[in-house]
Amino acid sequence: MISRVTRQLLMALGSLALLTSHAEAQAAEANPQDLVSRFWMASSAEEQRRSRDALLAFSTEPDVLYRLLRNGPTYGADVPTGQQERARIAVDGTRYPYVYLVPEDYDPARAYPVEFHLHGGVSRPEWEPGGGWWRRGYDALSRPDRIVVVPASWLEHFWWQENQAENLPAILKELKRRYNIDENRVTLSGVSDGGTGAFFFAFKQPTEWAAFLPYIGHPGVLRNAQSGGGYRLYFENLLGRPLYIVNGENDRLYPASSVQPFIDILVDASVPHVYRVIEDGGHNTRWLPEETPRIEEFKTNNPRDPLPDSISWVADRTDRFNRHAWIRVDEMIMTPGLLEVSRAGNGFDVEARGVSAFTLLLNPQEVDFAQAVQVTVNGELTFDGTVSQDAETLLTWARRDLDRTMLFSAELSIRVEE
Repeated sequence: MISRVTRQLLMALGSLALLTSHAEAQAAEANPQDLVSRFWMASSAEEQRRSRDALLAFSTEPDVLYRLLRNGPTYGADVPTGQQERARIAVDGTRYPYVYLVPEDYDPARAYPVEFHLHGGVSRPEWEPGGGWWRRGYDALSRPDRIVVVPASWLEHFWWQENQAENLPAILKELKRRYNIDENRVTLSGVSDGGTGAFFFAFKQPTEWAAFLPYIGHPGVLRNAQSGGGYRLYFENLLGRPLYIVNGENDRLYPASSVQPFIDILVDASVPHVYRVIEDGGHNTRWLPEETPRIEEFKTNNPRDPLPDSISWVADRTDRFNRHAWIRVDEMIMTPGLLEVSRAGNGFDVEARGVSAFTLLLNPQEVDFAQAVQVTVNGELTFDGTVSQDAETLLTWARRDLDRTMLFSAELSIRVEE
């Protein structure tokens, strides 16, 4: 007689076989690019699992999957255009509303730049559903050549808090599932508290963004624990992304003179930036129409390099704010920890201070996997050998980033010898 436990195990195995055969059948019947589209646009955990299994059933060859993912999904024209209001629901149930503006003549065959605009005045109650939070004047942000996003912030959900650090990239991913977005032309600008929020992402989480444009904000707010921050600011983290900073000479909250010491550090550290002081300017954006041509030129001239040859990153924790592009700090023996990494072909030269373990994410267009990879850490050859690409790794990072220009088919974990 078959025991109850054995019977349950057999049923589970049968269900697994059924799911596997379903994935194989789906892969056999579908166009491979359709499989990529399903993978890219899947939102629920079940849809993500099934679409991933279908791709692996089609091929487990990393090179094949890489080419498919690099081409990306096939976007449809039947998507909402004009002014749209949605809300992202976080795992804890928090509702994060946002408005986005899509050109009326949106063309799915074209990749569109995206601009996030962070509003000021975050010390207010939670926004009510139904559009009441949609502040007058943002409709003027609509542009025929880009998608514009205006998310919401409120008490206990300031732009520079961890919940928003999760929220903004998640909203970007929601849009990537529906619209053809130019991943290397996604900018983050903000006004007043929103400008401070733009500084926060520049210091702590720059991977998704091409450039930051803080207007009439102040980075010093991020250091103040009473403002919801209390962060240590590491200027090495600003080296990889340019900033366009504007402050008013007579701003009653953040006069340009109070921001100047910060600007002096940017100059000393060779951080790419533009700093504009509005003569007699107050805490407002009346200067914006005149400044817009220069701002547009700045955006045009500064697309993101998704796979830069060198990266500097300082981390003071390993559960968050520990990754930039293709490097990740995994363990530290002291806080903060610094990684300075440069890549030339298959060679990686690393300076590590306070970091005891880190991961390099490898892209097949940057690394020749047929040849050995060498990693030198603090002048010592730490790794010299071949690295295998892996389909599971490729799909994991593709799911995490939804970025056709920043795909990783291998992880190389390095432990620093003391």
